[in-house]
Amino acid sequence: MKKKIAVRIVVASTAVAALTLSGCSGGDDSGEGASLTYWATNMSPTIEQDEEVLKEHLAGFTEETGIEVEYEVVPWGDYYNKILTAVSSGEGPDVLNIGNTWSVTLQETGSFMPFDDDALEAIGGGDRFVETALESAGKPDETPTFVPLYSNVYSLFYKPSMFAAAGLTEPPKTYQEFLEYGKQLTLDTDGDGAIDQWGTSVPGASVQVGSHWAFILGQQEGADWFTEDGEPQVDSEGMVTAVHTYVNQVNSIAAPSDAEITEGAGAIQDFIDGKSAMIITQSPMAQFAQFDFTDWEVAEVPVMEGGENIQSMVAGINIGVFSETDQREDSLELVKYLTSDDEQVGLNSQFSTLPVVTAAYDDPALEEADPTIPVREVILSEHSKPFPLFSATGQAETLLGTAVVTLIGQAAVSGSVSEADVSAALADVQSQLEAAG
Repeated sequence: MKKKIAVRIVVASTAVAALTLSGCSGGDDSGEGASLTYWATNMSPTIEQDEEVLKEHLAGFTEETGIEVEYEVVPWGDYYNKILTAVSSGEGPDVLNIGNTWSVTLQETGSFMPFDDDALEAIGGGDRFVETALESAGKPDETPTFVPLYSNVYSLFYKPSMFAAAGLTEPPKTYQEFLEYGKQLTLDTDGDGAIDQWGTSVPGASVQVGSHWAFILGQQEGADWFTEDGEPQVDSEGMVTAVHTYVNQVNSIAAPSDAEITEGAGAIQDFIDGKSAMIITQSPMAQFAQFDFTDWEVAEVPVMEGGENIQSMVAGINIGVFSETDQREDSLELVKYLTSDDEQVGLNSQFSTLPVVTAAYDDPALEEADPTIPVREVILSEHSKPFPLFSATGQAETLLGTAVVTLIGQAAVSGSVSEADVSAALADVQSQLEAAG
């Protein structure tokens, strides 16, 4: 495995001015001379970097089709409400990206164009997509209103130098091994009586990450958040075990201060700085490259002994077309272009994400840009599942993530939390979901 990452992150030399969009402003023209509006999610460390990447790629689309694209990169904190405002007013862009966990909720608004057989054929066919990524596009057995654009998964990164010093020759394969390794790698390396190297780093105050691990370990325990009919069941025995396992992991092999880390980048930085030996995260490659960090290897995520081999949820971004657009054909041309094989290699290499079309993985340029691709592709295609595809998923994600963060905080103060503590916390989440209907 090559260590040096060659991912090309485009840094803006000058900021691209944000474009003000009002309605589906492309007009009635189609093809040459037409204009589309496009809202994009923030994928890079800065909005300016995203704007530069999109400027390059959308210029290629205009050159190929003659269709101009006015685009705006929207910060995550503002984006969902911005979309809901567009839905209620009927004034939105022609095309937009969304976080894939929003797909079902936005599908139910009826404000987005269905990707029926004709629409899928217009963008090159649904069979081009990675199956697990396409499953995240909307409700099962219903025509989706979005298709995948970028994917991501969790994977294990570890430091060979620290493993060698501890006499460890290969990454842990089970979650139990992960905890055992973590204890061996939690050390006072300078002999001052205080631990300065921990087994892992965790963004323990991240509600989002807490919900992710409630889902992943819950799946390994065979515990779903909802029944097949969409009724919540987050207080099941398997969910209690999953959350208790994760909270104990943070408490036993991560620094107590990890309970205050709110962003994944903070935990990744601790890993880079030598404060931990392992980290399970999504795509840290841009941060690795920024600090010229090469002491790493990548592996699949350890799984609970006897558990289902689900190592990640299908993270990522979907793309859709507003129903109000009067440029359906041109909008589909943009979706087709952004999900084409070549664009998938280029965009995902720059964003350190995973292509959503299978043919992109045959291009050697992809692995040259990101040597983690072979491991992460296997996790995406074989060992991941979409978040639950129900309208209440967003609420469950927030409530469960908040409960996990609260429990981690309690463990940091008191030294531990019991299964009874976890059971009570999840019972409260269950009650809130039931009350919301």
